[in-house]
Amino acid sequence: MRRLPAVWQLALAQTIVWAGLFYSFPALILRWETDFGWAKAELTGAVTLAIGLSAVFSPLAGRLIDRGLGPQVLAGGALAGGLCIALLGVVQSLWQFYLLWCLIGISTAFCLYDACFALVVRAEGTQARRPITLITLVAGLAGTLSFPVAHGIAEAFGWRWSCLAFALMICLLGLPLMWLGARTMEATAEPEVELEDGGGEDSRRGGFLRRPAFWLLAVGFALLGLNHSTILNHLLPLLDERGIPAGMAVFAAAMIGPMQVAGRLAMMAVERHVSNRGITAACFGSVALATASLFTASLVPMMLVPFVILQGAGHGVTSIMKPLVIGDVLGRANFGAVSGSQAMIFKLTVAVAPFVGALLWELGSYDLVLAVMLAAAVVGLGLFLAAWRVRPA
Repeated sequence: MRRLPAVWQLALAQTIVWAGLFYSFPALILRWETDFGWAKAELTGAVTLAIGLSAVFSPLAGRLIDRGLGPQVLAGGALAGGLCIALLGVVQSLWQFYLLWCLIGISTAFCLYDACFALVVRAEGTQARRPITLITLVAGLAGTLSFPVAHGIAEAFGWRWSCLAFALMICLLGLPLMWLGARTMEATAEPEVELEDGGGEDSRRGGFLRRPAFWLLAVGFALLGLNHSTILNHLLPLLDERGIPAGMAVFAAAMIGPMQVAGRLAMMAVERHVSNRGITAACFGSVALATASLFTASLVPMMLVPFVILQGAGHGVTSIMKPLVIGDVLGRANFGAVSGSQAMIFKLTVAVAPFVGALLWELGSYDLVLAVMLAAAVVGLGLFLAAWRVRPA
């Protein structure tokens, strides 16, 4: 890798920002439910709006990165998100809670994986797999950082201090690292990366939206995101309903991060022998098997072990493969715009996932939730394979 120090800076920054802006919600949801007395649907509605707004702003972030504004995009998003997390610690009413999560959602469009990887692909082109892998290897520990920090500080001082801790981590550590890494990447970016693979004018005009492969790929990944977001955001109450002790549930949630790292290391060991198509198909299968494992967790608590391994590994490797597969199937011309549009569909689905999970729970308990999420992973696999089949030669 030609820019290893910058890649490490981005990796550490992504770990901190993911921990504070994304994982803080599932880590603190039970605290808010207890403290405020708000229903699950009310709480998850806030994160639904947040991720929805992140989706809407993702194409804008991609286009700004295509124009060479990557450092400003990534650092600005981190700063705004950190300030909003700090203010979250002083909310008193539901409308304040919703307002801040909407602003947090907008900020994530400019500083999480999709924006970061658009900059990396712009700088590294076809050599982007290694830096993306390294970034996700490190950032896979974000959940492991977030759940214990939120739990430990909340137990000692209250959940509001957990929010302040996340804000300080983002603003004092994540922000400077994000700026330094992104500035180095952009300074050495090769302009010709934007024009690879042909079809530049078609991509600029949004012609990729008329291609069946775009929609098959987008919906396939979106269904996988629906599965992971629903289960992650409902994991603690889901395990509580199944009689799993709180300490074991928190430990299981925290271990999903290390399993993401383990999955990415396993991918590195076999990547020379398995195609991008094969690795991505295995990710869909892994998540489906993980969901199936949760069905029996109430009877056999040890089934949490295969769940954590398969869910973490499958989702973790998907984070690497998604931008690579988008490039393989749709080309790398104006990658920020193309990946931003894919991200919008993915994030809109992820946005409604916690709310959908809450509605399904009200209709038929978490057994119904798991059944629907298993179907989502299986259908997503079929759509992904269809997208690969119809991609341009």
